Amino acid sequence: MGEALRRHWPEYLIEAGGIATFMVSAVSFTVLLEHPASPVRQALGHPLLRRALMGLAMGSTAIALVYSRWGKQSGAHFNPALTFTFWRLGKVRGADALFYVAAQLAGAVVGVLAAGVVLGAFAVEVSFAATVPGSRGTLVAFLAEVAISFGLMATVLVTTNRAPLARYTGLFVGALVALYITLEAPLSGMSMNPARTLGSAAGAQLFSSLWVYFAAPTLGMLTAAEWVRRRHGAAHVRCAKLHHQNDRRCIFRCGYRAAAQEA
Repeated sequence: MGEALRRHWPEYLIEAGGIATFMVSAVSFTVLLEHPASPVRQALGHPLLRRALMGLAMGSTAIALVYSRWGKQSGAHFNPALTFTFWRLGKVRGADALFYVAAQLAGAVVGVLAAGVVLGAFAVEVSFAATVPGSRGTLVAFLAEVAISFGLMATVLVTTNRAPLARYTGLFVGALVALYITLEAPLSGMSMNPARTLGSAAGAQLFSSLWVYFAAPTLGMLTAAEWVRRRHGAAHVRCAKLHHQNDRRCIFRCGYRAAAQEA
């Protein structure tokens, strides 16, 4: 583990910084679109329209992170469930997975705290963009999170391992984030990400349903990985990066690198 930390600390910091950036964006746009005093909130009376704009904002944030220099180097996980799933698929070493998850959790909390410092009471009044079960209850929220997490991971595994689609994975991810926020958010708040939910929960002190957002995304993504393994075999998954068509180093058990070495 010491060797992994010495060699791969830039990627760990990138993962922390990436999810922190995502959380600052999430809290800021929630204030803009949902705070009662916001003129945007007052002008846009229909919740569906506000969710669509929120989806567009967060989907664009996700796309920007995937295609940034940061995302191209670390693989743009920014999500413990995604990292854990790639570890299960044999693409991420155990030490790297542990440090990635720790960095993601810490980064999400730091990002929310930073947003709170800048936005003050405005962030408090929108509960730091917390993801909590909707009016249909915890079970529906759990099942919804499993479903959308399965969809996201299945999309990542299909697109990253097909040459014509691989470079567009970030666009698919961003589009799904936008769609899910627009349509699924009333059921669970739309997380798919334990770190994202932990960050907001820490700011708002809302921990009662935290288990849903740790268990359901992980279950959904692992199920998608098992589906891919059974359908195509483990060798079908080439790397854990969401964008590999770049000149940044790769710290994973990379099928692209192995193929280049054989050539």
